Amino acid sequence: MHVRLGDLLVARGVISEDQRQRILSVQAHSARPFGVIAERLFGIDPRGIEQAWAAQFATLAEHIDPRQCWPTPEVLQLIERRQAWQFRVLPLRYEDSELIVCTAEPFLARALRFVGWRIASPVSFVIAEPEALGESLSKWYAMAGLDAETLAAPG
Repeated sequence: MHVRLGDLLVARGVISEDQRQRILSVQAHSARPFGVIAERLFGIDPRGIEQAWAAQFATLAEHIDPRQCWPTPEVLQLIERRQAWQFRVLPLRYEDSELIVCTAEPFLARALRFVGWRIASPVSFVIAEPEALGESLSKWYAMAGLDAETLAAPG
């Protein structure tokens, strides 16, 4: 089942049902993205839209346990340790010419922006639970003195 961005924004209290209906009406005539119309029409904070978009994407993306994955050495070298932790991204492998990268829903928007300028090849994301991602980052990009639960927290 596909979760609509407008429904997520209403459920999160970012917009009202009336605002959602008005945005849909404008969208029907303009073919502009829902989030762009919400920002322009009602001054909705782009961060709220971005968080709802991440939640929407997370419902569609493959969910994995990265602790069960063994990234290839060449993909681990694509991202520096500091960047992996800062943006909470774990490159896993190439499938054809596409890089598969793991992140968690709370970090998805930042991760997407990061790989957009850092990685030259096409990228697909898979989603993990934040704690599992933190444990995997600890394993593959060791950070002395920090535990996986602390590092899994949004920040």
